[in-house]
Amino acid sequence: MSENKNNQNQLQIELPQQVAQGEYANFAIITHSSSDFIIDFARVLPGVPKAQVKSRVILAPEHAKRLLGALQENIVRYEHEFGAIKIPNQEPRTIAPFPTGKEN
Repeated sequence: MSENKNNQNQLQIELPQQVAQGEYANFAIITHSSSDFIIDFARVLPGVPKAQVKSRVILAPEHAKRLLGALQENIVRYEHEFGAIKIPNQEPRTIAPFPTGKEN
């Protein structure tokens, strides 16, 4: 009975083939209103004066904060395994309570 209950609580996620291919994005624009966060993922190419939005994700504020935490946790894991991610000529930004590990 316990096994059936665990199976009922699991979320099954379907990944359609066209979505599984993914979209490359090297630029993100984040805007918000009182009820939503909107993240537009775009691709900027050298010599092309226009960036094309490839995907838009709309999140409730609570989900945006969960995403922030999940990204921070995964970046910490990544850097632990592969080394620091370097951003040339830019100081990394963080939002409390998610420290970067650097103490000022």
